[in-house]
Amino acid sequence: MSQDMQPLGRGLIVMGALVMLGGVLLMAAGKVPWLGRLPGDIRVERPGFSFYFPIGTCIALSALMSLVAWIAGRFRQ
Repeated sequence: MSQDMQPLGRGLIVMGALVMLGGVLLMAAGKVPWLGRLPGDIRVERPGFSFYFPIGTCIALSALMSLVAWIAGRFRQ
């Protein structure tokens, strides 16, 4: 394989690993009892209608992903 193709191969491996990790996390998300029931999550249930918007969960996951990205960035330098 040519030397100029190695970064592309590594990038594909990393993306595949991230997709696999995302799949594992989605499969395990149902086993976390507090996920989706955090303070700030909006749930409206009426006869014939239900609405759910997980604002608190989105903020918590965003903060967690930002922390992981920040830590990963610190190790790359």
